[in-house]
Amino acid sequence: MRTKAFLTTAVSALLLISLSVAPSNAAQKPQLVKGQFGESISAQARDITVDKNGQAQIVITGKGFDETVGIYLAYCVMPKSGAAPTPCGGGVNKSGIGDASYWISSNAPPYAANLAEPFRAGGRFTKNVGVSEKIGKIDCRKSKCALTVRSDHLREGDRSRDLFIPVTFKKRK
Repeated sequence: MRTKAFLTTAVSALLLISLSVAPSNAAQKPQLVKGQFGESISAQARDITVDKNGQAQIVITGKGFDETVGIYLAYCVMPKSGAAPTPCGGGVNKSGIGDASYWISSNAPPYAANLAEPFRAGGRFTKNVGVSEKIGKIDCRKSKCALTVRSDHLREGDRSRDLFIPVTFKKRK
């Protein structure tokens, strides 16, 4: 009996010690934003550490999107309520390459063969989005910038699918 109690206490103590020395960002949970149609996006976008050029990569995942409705995923200045996100890092991605904006659509028009990427099953996606301290001349340390999702240009005025995860950067030392 005494051995069992001792082992339980020892294991508990080791667990507490291991949790207290874990890196602080490991304890951070990704932000989760849910849309009105059951879709959601998730990313760890708080206290981002940038490289010497003021840039970083953030992994964002989405699920539950309506695969008949295309979306743009981009890093943008947070818009006023009801407005489309703009300006965005990377601008309009007409080449289908780059990492600051993506067109995701399983129902894209024929001209988008090399531009739009289809959703995975279940309206899912995972992307590495390039973020930076500045979008053009706008300083995202002073202005609110976010990972954004919105309907693509085939539903230009549709704000019902807009989702935002604010991005914040670690303070410089």
